[in-house]
Amino acid sequence: MVSSQPNMEKFLRDWRQDALNKAQYDSAIFVGDKLLAMTNDDTDAFWLAQVHFAAGNYTRANALLAKQNLIDSNPSCRYLAAHCLVKQGLFADALVLLGERTPTHLFTSNVKRKTGRGNPRAGHGRPGSKEHSEDATDEEVSNRKYEASMCYLRGLCYAKQNAFDRAKEAYKDALRIDVQCYEAFSQLVKNSLMSPDEEDQFMMSLDFGSIRAVGDDPEMEDEPGDYVHMLYQTQLSKYRNPRAFNTAIESLTTHYGLERNADILLAQADLLYTQCRFKDALAITDSILEDDKHNFAVYPIHLACLYELKKNNVLFLIAHELADSHPDEPCTWLAIGIYYLATGKIADARRYFSKASMMDANFGPAWIGFAHTFAAEGEHDQAVTAYSTAARLFTGTHLPQVFLGMQNHAMNNMTAAEEFLKTAYSLCKTDPLLLNEMGIVLYHQDRLKDAAKMFTSALRIADEMESDPHAWLGARTNLGHAYRRLRLHDEALEEFDQVLRDGGKDAAVFCAKGLIYLDKGLPDEAVKVLHEALAIHPQDPIATELLNKALEESATGELGLLPVNGDDGLDEEFDRFEAELEERKATAKMKLRTRASRDKGKSVVGGGGSGLGPTGKRIKGGFVMEEGEGRESLMEISDE
Repeated sequence: MVSSQPNMEKFLRDWRQDALNKAQYDSAIFVGDKLLAMTNDDTDAFWLAQVHFAAGNYTRANALLAKQNLIDSNPSCRYLAAHCLVKQGLFADALVLLGERTPTHLFTSNVKRKTGRGNPRAGHGRPGSKEHSEDATDEEVSNRKYEASMCYLRGLCYAKQNAFDRAKEAYKDALRIDVQCYEAFSQLVKNSLMSPDEEDQFMMSLDFGSIRAVGDDPEMEDEPGDYVHMLYQTQLSKYRNPRAFNTAIESLTTHYGLERNADILLAQADLLYTQCRFKDALAITDSILEDDKHNFAVYPIHLACLYELKKNNVLFLIAHELADSHPDEPCTWLAIGIYYLATGKIADARRYFSKASMMDANFGPAWIGFAHTFAAEGEHDQAVTAYSTAARLFTGTHLPQVFLGMQNHAMNNMTAAEEFLKTAYSLCKTDPLLLNEMGIVLYHQDRLKDAAKMFTSALRIADEMESDPHAWLGARTNLGHAYRRLRLHDEALEEFDQVLRDGGKDAAVFCAKGLIYLDKGLPDEAVKVLHEALAIHPQDPIATELLNKALEESATGELGLLPVNGDDGLDEEFDRFEAELEERKATAKMKLRTRASRDKGKSVVGGGGSGLGPTGKRIKGGFVMEEGEGRESLMEISDE
């Protein structure tokens, strides 16, 4: 139908769009209503519904689309109607409107495409495929994007119904249809729905070659896809392929001027947090918040670094400021919870972590913090329940499974602990914290060779990821103890000496060396190192006992404590000694059940994301607190 007043219609459309651009919604609705009355055009009705949606009039927008019979006419109108229902919290109704059938015919064919992270553009699908056809109409391209967006909405509805597996597949379907649907990608990564291996495989399956920019230079046609691939790369788990991450960061900062971009800086801080380089990570998060203190995505890592570095005054100021200015943000109550945790007020911390998790059911740091408060008080059953909830909500991260393993270990359920840690290992094989914990469980099962392999692997991976060596003194000490019990004296001494060189001036290490020297028949050397142990901890009972034995043997020339000829006395003495250590360890644990002691442990960083501290446990993007083992027996295996 040819318009009788084309000039007036153009005038009204321009007016409506100008008002919408300026967020003058009443003006846009007023003008759009007159335009629709004049034209009765479906496009004008759709845009009027868009204005109502932007103004928050979701019911009115949906009613207008239904009145004009537009919901079933094309994907854009159906998407807008479903989005209105989602905004109203009518998730079941939205799913009915969206349907549960995924338009798989729109998936990009990648059967023949084998790509690596460094070569995201190898193969762009079938040359004649519709999705890559250069003569595809604008309408076809638009419909494809709306179909992808409807998959994203479908995923949101599934997530609200706690059907997380279906939500994950819906988000992945959205990206298979339109790789530029960042909302779906963000939900996958932010909510830890995929393991690092899954992330890697899924990234390889996505067709970044479908991305085209208007007016592409033929010689630069791959650039938009490469750019998006690198941006996505920075958001992935820092446990997998750090080389690809560093390559992407270097290219984005060097060639595209993103060196001061908040998202790029946050990704770098996340990596440093994983490496336990807390001061460096804090410097970056400080710079981000200096430019934009309302960037709430930064706060979980920022708060975790402050907690690690014991900056309680700064935590207090941040929590106070956020409570005044943003009481409706989960990060505000996370900050308050972390402050109370840092000051040893566990009950208060639990209350605020709970409040943050109720405000946003998918806020991972709050869930883990809530669980840690139970662990801090030795309430293992409640801690297991809370960690299990986190494992159900965040199926792609291994950290809840690690914490479940730690809790079962604390309850002496070694079989259950091993199973949880194996589940965590199936999700992530490159977390030094996990490997160290697996080694501890194996150690307590007297599988010393396997334990030594785990400790060695933890230290190797920590070195490969350029982690702070001081964060892994516990793992190296554990390796030394495993070697000690295997009677690999030289290897054990080498590990203990490395701990001392790296700054681990602990009486336990000197006691361990003294025990080894006695076992080797070198009482004079034992006397020297045991004096150093007592210089650090003058009241240490084990150092005192060993020193008396060493002095007696040095004076008599006899090896009264630890025979070296392999007779029964050696085994009996070791059995007595280990039994005494276990008894003291149990006593220390009982004390922890009656009080929460902040300085019995340290935290480490997630993440999701995430690294390991000397005695820490952590969550990516959040914070953690360690459940201490007690240090009355300084010779025991370390849960650090």
